[in-house]
Amino acid sequence: MSDQRTEVADLGEFGLIQHLTRNIELQNASSIVGVGDDAAVIDHFGKQTVVTTDMLIEGVHFDLMYTPLKHLGYKSVVINLSDVYAMNATPTQITISLGLSNRFSVEALDEFYEGVYAACSKYGVDLVGGDTCSSQKGFIISVTAIGEVTPDTYVKRSTAQKGDLLCCSGDLGAAYVGLLFLEREKKIYLENPNIQPDLEGESYVIGRLLKPEARKDIIEFFAQNNIRPTSMIDISDGLSSEILHICQESGLGCRLYEEKIPVAEEMRRAAFKFEIDPTACALSGGEDYELLFTLPQSDHEKLVLNEQISVIGYMTEAADNASIITKGGNTYPITAQGWNAFKNTRG
Repeated sequence: MSDQRTEVADLGEFGLIQHLTRNIELQNASSIVGVGDDAAVIDHFGKQTVVTTDMLIEGVHFDLMYTPLKHLGYKSVVINLSDVYAMNATPTQITISLGLSNRFSVEALDEFYEGVYAACSKYGVDLVGGDTCSSQKGFIISVTAIGEVTPDTYVKRSTAQKGDLLCCSGDLGAAYVGLLFLEREKKIYLENPNIQPDLEGESYVIGRLLKPEARKDIIEFFAQNNIRPTSMIDISDGLSSEILHICQESGLGCRLYEEKIPVAEEMRRAAFKFEIDPTACALSGGEDYELLFTLPQSDHEKLVLNEQISVIGYMTEAADNASIITKGGNTYPITAQGWNAFKNTRG
């Protein structure tokens, strides 16, 4: 990036939006009118429309000391697309609104939007609108994602059935361990700015935090193999918290097996450096953006085709509650100790 600094005020709000959206090319036939009018026009041609929105606030959801703006732009889009995929739908459009303090130059916003456009390109979605306004301090990001789904094939949290398999995609807990490393290095840096950050060998866990991906591939796998989950949710607040959502919404209990919870070797090694239990990271960490879903047992054979999917337990009647069976054979109730946006602390 050049050393040039252009003040946002020099362009004004409309000039800024024009500048940031100057190269948009629409990718979806459903995007009829995009940026540049009073509102976007979308036609999903007989499909049902899914809408989700998320807000990210500096100092609560991200720290610019160790989050590159390009990564932040990418992540802001991806975490919203993840919610659309969690409904078994395909994201097609997004809108982005930003609250900015005068700390941010036009060049900084270009960097943020580079990440936004990289995510739009990778996931085939169109940026069709948004807003910018000034904020007293810090950076506020609000993204709305819109998707489409064949009528009545969307999947909710509340429709799991007793006896269903409890499954998840990918591996869990790595983003949380990545956060621990970055927070540790930030603390060291603040005490002594001359010490270089030591993140050797931790690129996997740090990448899982700074540049997550949404599981488009899993939704495509379902479509190709005629699989429709009975319930689904994305894992943004930790596995235990999401399992409890499905149990509570569906009026069921579950059995979760600790030994079946998928964790990456890189995460396991990194967790031991902090002397914390990898299972605790997977259960309470959050920000993994994997999918947690339930399936009828009759679909079990189809899952063998996909090594990105793990069967981690099964659904029971509500009276059995939600419990985890440890590697040692003990049974404990599952408790939600994940991320709480209102306390801004982790349990």
